[in-house]
Amino acid sequence: MTRRRVIRGLAALVAGVLLVVGGYVSYAAVRHARTVVLPVAAGPYQAGRTAVEWTDDARTDPLAPTAGTPRRLSVWLWYPVAPGTAGRPAPYAPGPWAGLHLPPPAGWGETDFDAVRTGVLTDAPVAAGRFPVVVLEPGLGLSAPQYSGLAGSLARHGYLVAGVTPTYSANLTVLGGTAVPATRAGNPPDLGGHAGGPGRRADDLVAVWAADARFVATRVSALGHSGPFSGHIDAGHVAYVGHSFGGAASLEACRTDPGCAGAADLDGTQFGTVVRLGLTAPMLILGHENSCVTGTCAAVSADDSADLAVAQSLIAGSRGPIWTFTIDGTAHFDFTDYATYYLAAPLRRVVALGSLGGRGSSIIDACLTAFLDRAVRGRAEPLLTTASDRYPEVRIGHLPS
Repeated sequence: MTRRRVIRGLAALVAGVLLVVGGYVSYAAVRHARTVVLPVAAGPYQAGRTAVEWTDDARTDPLAPTAGTPRRLSVWLWYPVAPGTAGRPAPYAPGPWAGLHLPPPAGWGETDFDAVRTGVLTDAPVAAGRFPVVVLEPGLGLSAPQYSGLAGSLARHGYLVAGVTPTYSANLTVLGGTAVPATRAGNPPDLGGHAGGPGRRADDLVAVWAADARFVATRVSALGHSGPFSGHIDAGHVAYVGHSFGGAASLEACRTDPGCAGAADLDGTQFGTVVRLGLTAPMLILGHENSCVTGTCAAVSADDSADLAVAQSLIAGSRGPIWTFTIDGTAHFDFTDYATYYLAAPLRRVVALGSLGGRGSSIIDACLTAFLDRAVRGRAEPLLTTASDRYPEVRIGHLPS
């Protein structure tokens, strides 16, 4: 009798587990197909998007699997469009870019890219006016399309955003209609140490990415001379913005560009010569909760202490105005579109996301836009000193003296 009860109990337990699992799988399938609208901040413009591919014939690509290959880059351009313009909605990840989606079965626990609404128009005419350039670089392994919410918000505020996907460092880019994966040289398993330290792979890779950003800035400026962007590019005002490793590259690109109007590092550990020499241009560092890359944190690990020392070196060596903020309730991937997608619980435990969701994206957009308006356009931006009053989640670490 006891054995029968045990068997019946186990059977009931298994049936209950299967019921729960089946219910969760059904729920995930519904959420996978549910429409998601990227949180594109309101601004005086609509946003348009187009894509180009550029080859830097002056550089041999050190990350390519074939020696002697020139450096080729996919660049997405987000730009201002006149309010009320009608046009074709831009898909989130068209064609081979759909490979950015997690592969099955994990992909069923993520929003279907066909269900993502970007709020951006494909190849719409550029709005009247001349617009400053922002070169945007992603985190290591990521691609420019995965920052569509941030890029669209900046375009709505009057910036031409050039999103660079670093070939062979991104898990996927698309060149000539073909998906191109990362290489070991472009995305090494161990980047090594900081500037001047025993490991130089990070510094070397940052130099490649910084050169990408400078090259793209030059090519975007040339668009102002002919074609659909003729007369619409303010080539005298270029800023560099990046997330994670792209943040480090953006700082280094700004250091090497005498015309750099400012640079923003979004939650990125800094690498390269800029760590030692600093910047003369305005600089913003935005970090997730208690991030040590801002130069102020309660370090709880050796990595934290290393990040803190590097950030403090960068700040000490800089001569331009500096703003550093951390945002409570955010984590590393809240600076990407992952903050907006649906991710099933098992995936959310893998991807570093905080609790703020769309509010975190809004805070990041507001702080970054205020910085760019101050650095690039010279506007007085009270938010840069009062951000914690408007957003209690913001903690101010460093302000210009």
